Order: sequence, then structure tokens, then C-alpha cells
Amino acid sequence: MDFTYDDEQQALREAVRGLLNGAYADHEARRRTVAEEPGFDRALWGRLAEMGVLGLPFSEADGGVGAGPVEIGIVCQELGRVLAPEPYLATVVHAGGLVAAVGTPEQKADLLGRLSSGEIVLAAADTSPGGRWASRADGVRATVSGGDWTLDGVADPVVGGESADHLVVTAALPDDGGTGVFLVAASAATVTGYATADLTRAASVTFDGSAATPLGEPGRDLSASIATISDLTRIMGANQALGVMQSQVRATTDYLKSRKQFGVTLNTFQALNFRAADMYVSLELATSLVDWATMTIAGGDPEAVADAADRVGLQVSRSGRHIGQEAIQLHGGIGMTAEYAVGVGTAHLTVLEQWLGNGSHHLTRLAARVDDHELVEAL
Repeated sequence: MDFTYDDEQQALREAVRGLLNGAYADHEARRRTVAEEPGFDRALWGRLAEMGVLGLPFSEADGGVGAGPVEIGIVCQELGRVLAPEPYLATVVHAGGLVAAVGTPEQKADLLGRLSSGEIVLAAADTSPGGRWASRADGVRATVSGGDWTLDGVADPVVGGESADHLVVTAALPDDGGTGVFLVAASAATVTGYATADLTRAASVTFDGSAATPLGEPGRDLSASIATISDLTRIMGANQALGVMQSQVRATTDYLKSRKQFGVTLNTFQALNFRAADMYVSLELATSLVDWATMTIAGGDPEAVADAADRVGLQVSRSGRHIGQEAIQLHGGIGMTAEYAVGVGTAHLTVLEQWLGNGSHHLTRLAARVDDHELVEAL
């Protein structure tokens, strides 16, 4: 496989990086943004729309750009690099991905066109309180009467839900008919926002007879499509986590070269150099898996995508924990503070992991697939 970016991909990276650096090169700017409603920069979101970044994953017929997974991964990496709080992963990749996968042509043209232009914000309400990363809906139930659908239950956490205009909701269909996907106006539900560990925003959403519009064919079980979009989101989440880890390794090595103790810089001490080298090894392992998993998406095989999502999720979980902990340790006390990007970056890696699946979850799913080998008796 060729892991190098072509000229257009490099140009995209430079353009997105330039825009995000203008907003968040100073970590203090990020702190000010997340402290105020809606928890991200609306003006920056509009500029991302003008650049076509919000429409990257969607077809031109639906008002998007029709880019591939590598381009979307580049954007996610750049967002992670500066810890940008904009809900791109939740709104465009996840919620927009569900609409693109299951919506009717008319629904996709309407919703994705407005999402791409920055006119609306979507959020995926597909997580039950206490749920563990399942594509089956347990917390929200759908009811139909005379052709009108309503939803009851609770979805939590809903990443980006506090600022969403519309919610893309997965709900259990009547008579054990599987899981459907519905569109609900945010005003039709009770949305309670809160700050997560990395100071970005999520919400608990309560549905109480909330009017809902089925996406796609009403009453159809869409569990398979939901699972595939969740796996795609996991891979793009790994790209975002990779951007965070790249920044943490760079910040740590720069700190070791500049911080003095006993009259010499910290990189004079061999033991600290070894620890920084181990961080770099973890980063390279994660980079290879992220690049491979991202390119696997282009094959269009749901089973291959699911396998790639779990493999990269496991490695990113291990690498992220190692790099985050070492970055904090090597920085000392300042690494724990909210005023410093290293500690917040580690919190962001944890939030991504708890939202999309931790290492144990991915390892369990991988182990469950080891069923294609005959038993071998011990000699």
C-alpha cells in the first residue's frame, strides 16, 4: 500500500491546518471557546462549510464533495492536533453518515445539503445510558399509530447534542422488529447539556412521545447499516486520536529540549530520552494501523471495515494511554492542568475511547471472530 498523500490531499491538509491554527494555535483560545455556548466556534464552523470540509463525505448529488476516507481522515487528524472542539466527528461523520447510509434520496439531498452548507447541525442519539457500544437500540423505543411515529426513552451521551438542530435517533422498532433510524427535531425532545472530561459538550436527551420521521423505509431493521457507520466513525475517531498523539509527542520532546534541571536540559538524561523514544514507537504503531484502516474503508466490505475498526481501535487505545500518561509524567505537575494542552489531550483521548469503544471492547470483538481455525491437539 502507498501511504503517501498526493498533491490534492497535501493541499487539503495545509488548508485545514492553516484555518485551525488561526483559531486554536494558542490553547488558551480553545479554553475560552469551550467555556461559552455552544462550546465551539460558530464562525469557524461556517468557514469549514465554505471550504467544503463539512460536505467532504457526501456525494455531489446530496450537496457534498464526494471525497474519500483518506481526505476525511486528514481533517479529523488536524482537528485532533489542536484539540478543536468543533463536533465534526459527531455531526458530519457519525450523524451525517447515518443519514447518507439509510435515508431516502429526498431526505439525503435535504439534510446533507443543509449540513454541508453549515445551515444545520446534526447529532446522533444512538447511545443508551450504561450501554456498551452496541448497534442495537435499548434506551429508546419507537411506536407507530396511524402512520405517525413517536419515540420514548433516553439517549445519553449524545455528543454534540446540545447544539444540534436535529437528532438522528436509533430506536427499537415495535414487535421486536430490530432497530430503526429516525429524525427528530431537537425542540421535540428534552436536551440537557453538560461538559465532558475534555471540556467539550455532550447531552442527555429524553424523548416523551416525541414526533419522529423514519429515515429510509419505515419499520425496516437497519441494524447492519448502523453497525457499519459506527465502525466508520471509530476509524475516523482513531484518525482524530492520532492527531492528538502527534501533538503530545511533539510537545513532550520540545519540553525535554528546553526545560532545565540541575543546570542542563532534561534531554541530557538518558532515561528520559528512552521514555520519549518509547512514545515515538507507540505513535508509529498507531500511525500505521490508522492509515491501513482508513484505506480499508474504500473496499466497501462491511466485515473488513468492522475488523479494521477493532484492530485500529485496540492499538489506538494502547498507544493513546501510553503516550498520554508519559506526556503528563515527563511534563510534571503542569501536565495535569486544564491550562496545558497535554493533560486536556489525554482527557480527549479518554473521551473518544469511552464514546466509541475501549481497548477491551475491541479485543473482545476480535477474539469472537477467531472461529475459522480447526482445533489443534497439543503434542
